[in-house]
Amino acid sequence: MESISVFDMLKIGVGPSSSHTLGPWRAAERWIKELKDTKKFEKVENITVDLYGSLSLTGKGHATDYAVLLGLSGADPEYIPVDQIDIIIKAIENSKTLAFNNEKVMDFDIGKDIIFNRKFLPFHANALTFSALINGRRYRSTYYSIGGGFVVQEERKVSKANKIIFYCTFPYPTSTGDELLKYCHQLNLPISGVVLENEKSIRDEDSINLELKRIWDTMLECMYIGCHTEGHLPGGLNVKRRAFDMHKNLKGNEPYTTPVEWLNAIRNTEVKFRQILKWVSCFALAVNEVNASLGRVVTAPTNGSAGVIPAVLMYYLVIENHDGNFEDIKRFLLVAGEIGSIFKKGATISAAMGGCQAEIGVSSAMAAAALCELSGGTPEQVLIAAEIAMEHHLGMTCDPIGGLVQVPCIERNAMGAIKAINACELALDTDPKNVKVPLDKVVNTMWETAKDMNTKYKETSEGGLAVGVHLTDC
Repeated sequence: MESISVFDMLKIGVGPSSSHTLGPWRAAERWIKELKDTKKFEKVENITVDLYGSLSLTGKGHATDYAVLLGLSGADPEYIPVDQIDIIIKAIENSKTLAFNNEKVMDFDIGKDIIFNRKFLPFHANALTFSALINGRRYRSTYYSIGGGFVVQEERKVSKANKIIFYCTFPYPTSTGDELLKYCHQLNLPISGVVLENEKSIRDEDSINLELKRIWDTMLECMYIGCHTEGHLPGGLNVKRRAFDMHKNLKGNEPYTTPVEWLNAIRNTEVKFRQILKWVSCFALAVNEVNASLGRVVTAPTNGSAGVIPAVLMYYLVIENHDGNFEDIKRFLLVAGEIGSIFKKGATISAAMGGCQAEIGVSSAMAAAALCELSGGTPEQVLIAAEIAMEHHLGMTCDPIGGLVQVPCIERNAMGAIKAINACELALDTDPKNVKVPLDKVVNTMWETAKDMNTKYKETSEGGLAVGVHLTDC
């Protein structure tokens, strides 16, 4: 059975897009490994990259070309100093050379050697082909960025269905909500407990805790940076950062110097009822403003939807439970990751395949479920929360203006976070016996909706707001 780790769903990387930035970056790394494994790397004379489908149509706005260059240069998206990105790109542009995997310098003209092809390849909407010239012959490898930073290669015998198998040794593998509930009852554990048992089958609990803490620290730092950075976002839309002013109006006079002190200062600030929505929105906006400026974020489950889960978790820590600790954060992330994996297995988390319902909708469902468990919900109510959140995102299109992950993407994170909180509250007051739409039905419906959705509404900048609003209007 398909098994996906929490750490596959929650990955640290550079914005603005997990499918258009992190995925191509990882694809470049995998291609380099492929060349090394087949003893071809040292023989490469020059390289070209072809981008197809959505990667081509919105690649410029999503920095796909930058991601490919950084991946080919040997940089790691988890650790590269983000202030070095422009320096590396400029050096390649000016010298017309590329340090391949930071080992081998060769000629490379960005304008000629990265080719934007408008056509779609049949296996997936996000495709890229790497080509190496070796002894006068071209060796090509095609990769597919299938959402959330996941990358696969098409195999001749693999069907074109949205089914990619991840093999591992989970003792309690699940692909549906019903299967997850079965294990909860069998083991007498909450959802987070079942997920933890699966994770412990492939790594020790200390390693799990360290990695979850690193993920949370990245989320917290991202919110902190977004709340303390003013100005406008890059890309040409001239979008003003809003989290800075919102935070300034909300924060009061509590002193702090680090993200952790900042969190504690907020927890010690009296928050009026009307300010709760503003705080949640501020947290979500902050993350996705960092994401839009090629900052470091956590895919949750994607970069474009990276603000929902941190915002809802912060809501829990600063509004619902001032005594919340790492164990709460751990449970939240474990539940969120598991719900995201169910959507990935049964539908998609790629906007290029399913529209924004696959990103903001899934992230809202993940956050709603996680918050519900921390709020005392039963496993059945946790799944109800996820279902409610997704039910009210069904059909959401992906139509970024200018191909940038800014408008309407950033605000959608704030809306997704608010819906998640509302979905949790509704679920906590719901008797599972009275549920009309179980989670597995809404997952199936989301995938059917994705297949029926017109292609122009799937991250192509050829429909919706992307054509209804022009750059000159902004």
